Order: sequence, then structure tokens, then C-alpha cells
Amino acid sequence: MRLNQITLDVRSIGVSRDFYLSLGFRLLVDSAHYCRFLAPQGDTTFSIHVAETVRPGSTTLYLESDDVDADFQRLSALGISFDSEPEDQGWLWREAVFRDPDGHVWKLYHAGKNRIDPPWRVKNTGD
Repeated sequence: MRLNQITLDVRSIGVSRDFYLSLGFRLLVDSAHYCRFLAPQGDTTFSIHVAETVRPGSTTLYLESDDVDADFQRLSALGISFDSEPEDQGWLWREAVFRDPDGHVWKLYHAGKNRIDPPWRVKNTGD
């Protein structure tokens, strides 16, 4: 199995669609109540849909970057407001936090080999 689709509730398709396009997502489906995007790289899809109630904050989403600092500068120049600047974390990832227009938390991050193979990784038979 492979995780390949996440859908977020949003208040406004237009505002959210424009926000995600500014992050580099590519629009696949565009309707008055639903949009689906292709990730800036790879074949992962992501969608948004209008909901009466939006409950941000219970989920954190991650956008992987090869150069967090350069992408932070680029997105900041486009008007994306960050909660934190790029910072090295104790779990060996570099990340900066931002929110979408509905308050959903996103982390722009780079983990390199530590995403799948951190020093504390559980060793399974067959690894």
C-alpha cells in the first residue's frame, strides 16, 4: 500500500486554490466545491473541499524540500507567512512551519536519509 491522497476541509475554494497554486501544486480538478492537485514533484495528489466546519490544528502536513532555506525565501517573497524560520530539529530534520488560509499546519522540511533511516530506526527482519 502507498499513501497518496489527503483531503483538507476549507472555507473558500478560491482562496485555498490560489494558496496551493502559489506553493507549486498543479491543478488537476477545479470545481466550485472541490479541487485536486498534483504535488510539485512526484505523483502524490492532494485535494481540498468546502466544508461548513473547518477544524485545523489536529493534523500536521509535511511538504518535503531539498533546500528548505531557499524554498522558505521563495515562498516568503510570494507572501506566504511562516510561524517559524528554518531550524534544525533534534530529530535531524530542518523545518519551517506555516499555515494555509484555514489554519492547517504545514511543515516545509528536509530530512534526507533520516526521513526513512534515522539513527534510532527500529530494525526489522529483512532490513
